[in-house]
Amino acid sequence: MTERADPELLALYVRLYFDEDVSVGVVENLRQRGFDVLSARDANRLHLDDDAQLAFAVSEQRALVSHNRHNFELRHERYLTEGKRHYGIIIAKRRARDSAVVTRLLALLDSVTVDEMSNQFLYV
Repeated sequence: MTERADPELLALYVRLYFDEDVSVGVVENLRQRGFDVLSARDANRLHLDDDAQLAFAVSEQRALVSHNRHNFELRHERYLTEGKRHYGIIIAKRRARDSAVVTRLLALLDSVTVDEMSNQFLYV
């Protein structure tokens, strides 16, 4: 598993956008490893609804990461039905430690490219 982003492969790694439900510790851990991550807090997008969060992720060509399975399942289905594209939605199950979420995200980042993530809805 990739522990750090390979600078020569940065264009292949999925760029991530974390909604405000995901711990800042997860975001910082991945950022320190060299991955291109952005949080709702970083983007000054706190307290916006899920539609606005997903639309922002799409505008930034980023996969959205959230703990909010139900709401984003509905939005994913709506995007597909309407023929709209998103850059992936990743549902990260809440874990006792941020490191467990990071480990699962690293495994995903190591196994899927930007193109392969398009319109995907995945659980980690």
